[in-house]
Amino acid sequence: MTPLQQAGHVGARGEGIIQHGETEYRILFTNRALAEAESATGKSVIALAQGFANGTTGIGDVARMLSTGLEAARRDANAGGRTYTLFDAYRIMDEVGFTEVARAVMEAVSVVLKFDGEEQPDQGEDEAPKAAKKRS
Repeated sequence: MTPLQQAGHVGARGEGIIQHGETEYRILFTNRALAEAESATGKSVIALAQGFANGTTGIGDVARMLSTGLEAARRDANAGGRTYTLFDAYRIMDEVGFTEVARAVMEAVSVVLKFDGEEQPDQGEDEAPKAAKKRS
């Protein structure tokens, strides 16, 4: 169980950490954050996910999604301070690289898209019992 699940946060939540030296950038995607990413990019989340698979999601799309995920994580943590901007997202992407940012964003987004209303297993947990339960 993740610390957020232990704290009572469950549901369609995809979280990630982008590490740069001693600095951690936390990202969070929920259905609300994905709707905000759709608004920021002008594309549906399904089109964005397909774009990751076929190589048509570009740097601008990833930066807008990163900005959305950073801001959702900041709000969720009640961290206060200034909001994350697109400028911040490009700065982080310059620091850690496009590939690392795209990987973290897409992994977090995919958790939300795959959520089926049941508790998701932690990484490394065997998913066989869940699969068996669904066949019943």
